[in-house]
Amino acid sequence: MILIKDGRIVDPKRGIDDVLDIVIDGGKITKIGKYQKSEEYETIIDAKGMVVAPGLIDVHVHFRDPGLTYKEDIQTGAAAAKKGGFTTVVTMANTKPAVDNVETVKYIIEEGKKTGINVMPAACITVGMQGKELVDMEALIAAGAAGFTDDGIPIMDQNLVKTAMLKAKELNVPLSFHEEDPAFISENGINAGPSAEALGIKGSPSLAEDSLVARDCMLALHTGANVNIQHISSKNAVKMVKLAKELGANVWAEVTPHHIALDESAVLEKGSLAKMNPPLRSVADRYGIIEGIKDGSIDMIATDHAPHSPEEKAVEPVWKAPSGIIGLETALGIAVTNLVRKGHLTMVQLMEKMSLNPAKLYHFDKGYIDEGADADLVIFDENEKWTVSMEDIASKSCNTPFIGTELYGRVKYTICAGQVVYQDK
Repeated sequence: MILIKDGRIVDPKRGIDDVLDIVIDGGKITKIGKYQKSEEYETIIDAKGMVVAPGLIDVHVHFRDPGLTYKEDIQTGAAAAKKGGFTTVVTMANTKPAVDNVETVKYIIEEGKKTGINVMPAACITVGMQGKELVDMEALIAAGAAGFTDDGIPIMDQNLVKTAMLKAKELNVPLSFHEEDPAFISENGINAGPSAEALGIKGSPSLAEDSLVARDCMLALHTGANVNIQHISSKNAVKMVKLAKELGANVWAEVTPHHIALDESAVLEKGSLAKMNPPLRSVADRYGIIEGIKDGSIDMIATDHAPHSPEEKAVEPVWKAPSGIIGLETALGIAVTNLVRKGHLTMVQLMEKMSLNPAKLYHFDKGYIDEGADADLVIFDENEKWTVSMEDIASKSCNTPFIGTELYGRVKYTICAGQVVYQDK
């Protein structure tokens, strides 16, 4: 048994924010209240002054396994997740081979079981992510797929998207969409704005995102499907999601920590380390995202953890380097620093975005703290200041613009299924 003593318990499901003790036994939370230290507990964690929250859940990670393991693999990706306080992650399907077959789904699940956390694969929506033919959704769900996405590639055939939504509605599984119409993009990964102009390119306008978000919000409304708009970056797209929710659509939206913390000017300072799809956009877009987080238009914070090798990110010119950054180890710190400490969210509301709502999207019985619940927890010091350093990174890759950044909120313990899977040294 484990006793977590005197922690600030934050439960987004019941809205609890109180100093209490937690007893863990057999992978479950068995008691919440006030208890004396005794020899019956194998481990006693003194959590005084620390937040004890549901284990973080990330609905959008790239572990590059199978096929691209020089960037990341399931073990190193999980190590980064544990260090960041995540106990459940949903892996994206753009591996090699793509996750459009039962064998690859089963491989990811079996490798995930070795990590100590919950690694849940999303499968492709279309065969080979080619946008032409739907996968066998029933077979992939039976094999253990948590949901479906062609993340990284937009699906341009709207009739195929509608068919996929109708099937997903029937099967009660979520679909997640990468919303960037290539017809409007000159060079991807860099916003069509002052930074693109400074680099002598046209870049990627928010129109590319807005047009597909509008399409898929309306398709979701008319099909009743459970649809997640991935890595939203445009203030107009946020407003469209809000409208779709008001109209009754079952639409969700996720935002990355980097779109919360940075704007397009970071590309001129950090180069390819600040290049991602969709790109960092204007200051006005960043403020629009924060408003969307506050008013509930944006449901979740998801990292889009996207490892690349240093050689790939060093490609010149900057717009030819691959898009994406790692994010699991800095996500909580960025959120605490930029949202909680600035008064945009309470800690309960932040855990709703990082634990409860991600669990709800995927129908996981997780993301909350209660007697009988899974003992998936993160314990962190919201007031501890730390600096992101290359030496500290557990991921196989180090492509992040946040090296040298001071953040508040350091993970001290990550507990999954009642086991301590990470402890800060």
